[in-house]
Amino acid sequence: MTYATGPCMCHAHLRHPFTAEHVCEMVKNVYSGRVIFHDGDAGIAPGVTVHKIGGHSRGLQCVRVATATGPVVLASDTSHFYENFEKAKVFPITIDIADVLKGYGRLVELAGTPRRVVPGHDPLVLQRYPALNSATEGVVHRLDVARLDG
Repeated sequence: MTYATGPCMCHAHLRHPFTAEHVCEMVKNVYSGRVIFHDGDAGIAPGVTVHKIGGHSRGLQCVRVATATGPVVLASDTSHFYENFEKAKVFPITIDIADVLKGYGRLVELAGTPRRVVPGHDPLVLQRYPALNSATEGVVHRLDVARLDG
């Protein structure tokens, strides 16, 4: 919230992913009591934790989910695409490149293996985790955790 409502938004390049309407909706969610702030790492539910991964934007977090066979890390915008963390290719809208590169390593550390990191926007997720049937084509509605290590 500080990032999306602060001085960084004076720069067109940094505010490009945001719209004033979306930010205002988020502020309304804060005022309605629907938002809980976490500074750094925190548990948010049994087996679900958030972890601060700096760089892309200030305060950004990934989500780590405990599964029966080990953790899965949902990278969100901490890594938009597989190639970001797999090849250290930094996404072009970034506040701190050194933090992004350090964060890529942290994602893998939290997951235990790169195969257990799921990027936030990569269409390859649909190939690596194909639909269960034709009715769910184009939708990733669950991860086949057993395939993560295969």
